Amino acid sequence: MSLQDRLSLGWRTDLIFARFSGIIEERGDCIVVRTPANPYFYWGNFLLLPAPPRDDGLAHWLQRFDEEVGRHTRESGHVAIGFDASRPHEPLLSWQRAGFEVFDSVALKLEPDGLVRGLRELPTGLHFAPLDLQDPEQLDAAVNLQCAANATDASGFQALGYREHRFRQMQGYAAMEKAGRGHWFGVWRGGELVADCGLFHDGMLGRFQHVTTHPAWRRRGLCTAMVEAACLFGLEQQELELLVMCAYPADAAIGIYESLGFEADCRYWGMQRRPTRDQRAT
Repeated sequence: MSLQDRLSLGWRTDLIFARFSGIIEERGDCIVVRTPANPYFYWGNFLLLPAPPRDDGLAHWLQRFDEEVGRHTRESGHVAIGFDASRPHEPLLSWQRAGFEVFDSVALKLEPDGLVRGLRELPTGLHFAPLDLQDPEQLDAAVNLQCAANATDASGFQALGYREHRFRQMQGYAAMEKAGRGHWFGVWRGGELVADCGLFHDGMLGRFQHVTTHPAWRRRGLCTAMVEAACLFGLEQQELELLVMCAYPADAAIGIYESLGFEADCRYWGMQRRPTRDQRAT
């Protein structure tokens, strides 16, 4: 059995995107994931471990990251390492002292007969529609929305770097759309995009991406209505058999996804260290 076959549902669906536009290589001790077209994408340029690292393994994995990924991403300067953990693992205190954020994500799944319909309707004047990412204006509308949301979420990314990252990401999704591997969806108010998300697939397995609502339009039911409509599109028009949504455990949106019928499947882990200002300059 390969290392990829042993991964959780969260990591397996993450690799849908790297498999399309990046490079995935198995080593004896890890999986190497790189996205040459977007070196600023932390979680497109990382090491993936089949089990948690040891707390005293920091120096070893920093060296392995530099050997496999870091030498290709000097302009980004980040370090990102993901892992699966089927049981509680030892605290990674040395990693945290070295500047790493250690976090987990929840993978939720939805089967066709599990979708709860009709919870929310879009307010008058708004409508749901797939975007055409081959249209530069619609692609830019998505990037603008995502940057507007990022500006209020205190994510820690530099504004210019984040815009470049999102633009490159959306170009990648546009390539997947052109190849028939999924769609980007949005809620529009006239010509203004106020919410968006992606749904892409590998075979009958679909994975949502980057669910966003403009800060001025939050808490009005847009996310619920949009995700329901996107689920219906994937289940009925693309005939997908399983949809996966991933989020941080403290994300309030998990309640929205669960109200639509998504059920928690697993947790999976990541560690990232953002570059310092000095590192960015080198």
